[in-house]
Amino acid sequence: GIPAFFTPTGVGTIVAEGKETRDFDGKTYVMERSLVPDVSLVKAWMADRAGNLVFRRTARNFNPVMAMAASVTIAEVDEVVELGDLDPENIASSGVFVHRVVKRQPGDTRP
Repeated sequence: GIPAFFTPTGVGTIVAEGKETRDFDGKTYVMERSLVPDVSLVKAWMADRAGNLVFRRTARNFNPVMAMAASVTIAEVDEVVELGDLDPENIASSGVFVHRVVKRQPGDTRP
């Protein structure tokens, strides 16, 4: 939902060439447009039938943000449960951001 942001990273380099810059409190910032991916593929531990996702360990770092950023989000999950089976306190991505849930196949040893 944020179309652009200002950052000091890249000021005075070729990264800033042709981009809008502004000074805030005596410091120069360059405007960067947000990246909006068409498709986001995320790995979750568990999902319910509405697409609410529970992540484990480091998967909580970027997967919830990427699920919200993309136009279409596809989640690969280890387990699919019924509505109401997930603890609402553990849901990291709301089903409103998830368009497809794919259950991981038994014997698939990818992490």
